[in-house]
Amino acid sequence: MNIVDIINKKRKKISLTKEEIEYVITNYVSKNITDYQMSALLMAITINGMSDEETIYLTDAMLNSGDKIDLSSISGIKLDKHSTGGVGDKTTLILAPIVAATDLNMAKMSGRGLGFTGGTIDKLEAIPGLKTSMSLNEFKKQVNDIHVAIASGSKNLVPADKKMYALRDVTATVESIPLIASSIMSKKLASGADILVIDVKVGNGALMKTEEDATKLSNLMLKIGKNYNKKVVCILTNMFEPLGEAIGNSLEVEESINVLKGKGPKDITKLVIYLAIQMVKLGKNISLDEATKEVRNVLVTGKALNKFYELIKYQQGNINDMVISNKVVSIKANKSGFITKINTEGIGELSRKLGAGRYEKDDVIDPSVGIKILKKIGDFVISDEELVKVYLGEKDININEILDCFEIDEHYHKPSPLIIGTIE
Repeated sequence: MNIVDIINKKRKKISLTKEEIEYVITNYVSKNITDYQMSALLMAITINGMSDEETIYLTDAMLNSGDKIDLSSISGIKLDKHSTGGVGDKTTLILAPIVAATDLNMAKMSGRGLGFTGGTIDKLEAIPGLKTSMSLNEFKKQVNDIHVAIASGSKNLVPADKKMYALRDVTATVESIPLIASSIMSKKLASGADILVIDVKVGNGALMKTEEDATKLSNLMLKIGKNYNKKVVCILTNMFEPLGEAIGNSLEVEESINVLKGKGPKDITKLVIYLAIQMVKLGKNISLDEATKEVRNVLVTGKALNKFYELIKYQQGNINDMVISNKVVSIKANKSGFITKINTEGIGELSRKLGAGRYEKDDVIDPSVGIKILKKIGDFVISDEELVKVYLGEKDININEILDCFEIDEHYHKPSPLIIGTIE
């Protein structure tokens, strides 16, 4: 058995065996298979796909490539949430403290940005001093103490995924459904939570461009979860426009605080409340009405906001030292009309170009830069009205590149629903 034969087999659309997949993962982690060889296999998988059986084999091999977390010493049900990634998607920063404020345990292992989409760990690290790397004992103690911790996975938690994740980001192999499913589920299974809610983004700003692909991914992840006797729920949500207004790390932290204060954009507020209600319902095994009351109570009373600050303080962050660029450029609409379409991926790429994301796996992010979208699909704009604010750092972008991301028409187009459906 050798890697060249395995690459060639997948190139010819032939299914790989469990033993072949285990061979690849074991030898890639032990550095007997090079990055360029793994890149070739990832590209073959991206082009030719994998069967559900192959994907389960891949998930299992990745899961067994390192440590698994035992959270049994944390009292009560442990919940986790994952998003498949989008532009302006800061839901975890808001959702985790809301759920924790209801006295449920949010044991959250998060990742960095992938492609044009942002990553929770990158956003949190915009807060100076904040510690996202911690030992398992520290992680469990924090969840026991304050019901919430958000950390990057330990170095030996699914090391295969860490290596593959970074490689996919720079080899145009991000959007493969089997690779996404195995990446998400191997990490989440290794993280040890009892219940997993997955926010599956759909649209031109998501990895899944269509509802059909998002449904396929959801069903595949549910199938993997069932294979391991884990409760998994997938919620399909809109990413045909950026979520909220802010895109960029410090900007998104600031917006998250505003949502918890009751002053955030309507779309991100609505989505986070919906997700929180689903999680509280599952975690406490209560009715939808009871869960809704609990979630709204912790928001209205400020308990969720206080829980956010408690989380930041526990992880040694200093929110007062967070920097947002003061070099702000206002971009105005070049004609009047209704916004009918936003190229969300294009906005995400421009944010990455500013320095808010990575092109190479070792790139350093500038947390202070980003973009604020002031008008959304369905809004009417007047010519020369402010459309976007750009927060600049050392890098620049062309104003026309931003304007090209917006389609403005004299006719009103109804926006797509924010919450598309739930798959259980």
